[in-house]
Amino acid sequence: MPELLILTLAAAATALATGLGAIPVFALGAERAAALRPALWGLAAGLMGVASVVGLLLPALDEGSGPGVALGLLLGVGFLAVVRAAVERRDVHVGALRGAGVRRSVLVFTVLLVHSLPEGLAIGSAFASDRAGLSLFVVLAIGLQNIPEGTTAAIPMHDAGFTRAQQFWGAVATSLPQPAGAVIAYLLVDEVTALLPISFAFAAGAMLALIVLELIPQAFKRATWHSALGGAAIGAAIMLALSVLVGV
Repeated sequence: MPELLILTLAAAATALATGLGAIPVFALGAERAAALRPALWGLAAGLMGVASVVGLLLPALDEGSGPGVALGLLLGVGFLAVVRAAVERRDVHVGALRGAGVRRSVLVFTVLLVHSLPEGLAIGSAFASDRAGLSLFVVLAIGLQNIPEGTTAAIPMHDAGFTRAQQFWGAVATSLPQPAGAVIAYLLVDEVTALLPISFAFAAGAMLALIVLELIPQAFKRATWHSALGGAAIGAAIMLALSVLVGV
C-alpha cells in the first residue's frame, strides 16, 4: 500500500479517536451530567491545561527559538480573544439551540479545531522522517491524546443540549484538519518542520486563553470550586499519565 495512503488512513483514525471521548459524556444521562457539571468543566480545564503545556508548549520550546515560541503563544491568545469577542457579539445558534452554552461550545470547538492542525503536521513530518518507529509512535500518541480532547469538546455540547450523535461527530470534527495537515507536511516536510514550533505555540496560547477566560470562571464558583478542583486534578492526572505512557 502506498505510504501516502497509509498516512491518510492513520491520520483519519486519530481523528475518529476523538469521538470516543464523547461517549462517557452522553452516557452519563442528563440528570447525572447536571449534577457533575462543575466537575466536568474542571475536568476539561485539567485536560486542556496539561495538553497545552506538555503536548504543545514544551515540544515547541524543544524545537524552536524562545522569541518564535513567544510570538506563536501571543498570536494564539490574540486569536482566542478575537474569536471570543466575535462570538459574543452575535446570536450564535445551531438549529433551535442558542444562548451562552452554544457560544461556549463554538469557542471550545474552534480552539480544538485550530489545535488539531499542528498535530496533523506532526504526523506528516514523522512519516517523512527516516527515524525508525517514529511515525507509529506519533500516531499512537496523538490518537490517545485525542480521546480526552473529545471529552473536552463534548462537555459544552452536552450542556447546550446537543444530541449524542452531534456530540460524537462534533468531537470528531475538531480533528478533521489532521489528515489534511498530515498530507501537507509529508509532501512539504522541510518547509513545514520549520513552522511546527510556532504552530504548536499558537495552539497552546489559544487553549490556555480558553481555560482562563471560559472554563475556569464556569467551573470555579463559590459553591462548586471543590468539585471543579477535583475534576481538574483528575483531568490533569489523565493527561500526565498519557504523556508518560506515550513518551511525550
